Amino acid sequence: MRRQLKFMIVLLIVGFMIAIQYNTIQKPEKRDTRDMWAIRNELSNEKKLHSELLKEIRGLDETIRTYESLSDENTGQALKETVEKLHAQAGMTDTEGPGLVIEVEPSPESIALGIGITSISPDLLTRFVNELNRVKWRALEIDGKRYTSLSAIRDINGFTTVNGLNVASPPFTIKVITDTSKDSEMVYNTLQASAIHDDFYLDDLVLRVGEPVNSVKIRGWKESVKNLYLNELPKGE
Repeated sequence: MRRQLKFMIVLLIVGFMIAIQYNTIQKPEKRDTRDMWAIRNELSNEKKLHSELLKEIRGLDETIRTYESLSDENTGQALKETVEKLHAQAGMTDTEGPGLVIEVEPSPESIALGIGITSISPDLLTRFVNELNRVKWRALEIDGKRYTSLSAIRDINGFTTVNGLNVASPPFTIKVITDTSKDSEMVYNTLQASAIHDDFYLDDLVLRVGEPVNSVKIRGWKESVKNLYLNELPKGE
């Protein structure tokens, strides 16, 4: 009896394995049908992300080494400099540098036909930001509203908002600041050749990309940042 039970268990296992193999043959994994250029573009984006992460890690390692080498009396100054650096990275300070100015305007056809353009859609504005993320930039302002990693583009009560503030009806201005003039040229060329212009035109809008200039000024994000996790320790701890 025990031998028959063992034999049945072996048969069940073999049958289960055969069923899995048959199912795999009948339903193979979906093949990647993208062309070589699409794969190369994704690989390039992944390499850029990897490079940015390595840069962040090196920066954090440098900060740790700085703190370890400081004496107690210099720690306060180091903390102050770190906070100022974080404020700049979060877009809370005014900044200036090479960049370009972009105008979002109603299309000539919509003006001629009397089509009123009340707002840009959140999806279109998000697609523009995603297109801009293909290249390197340092600071971004949309209709006077600072866009950072903490920002959100949403539809609130029928109005497109950035950081909860309404984006004006076109025309309005978008400002981009980069680290170098070469980066500004890259942003300009990428946007000029981008299919995002077609997306804007379908919404009766025109994207006019200004040529790179040596100096563009962007205001800092003046809204307060809510701290959800950090608490100040009592003195002496």
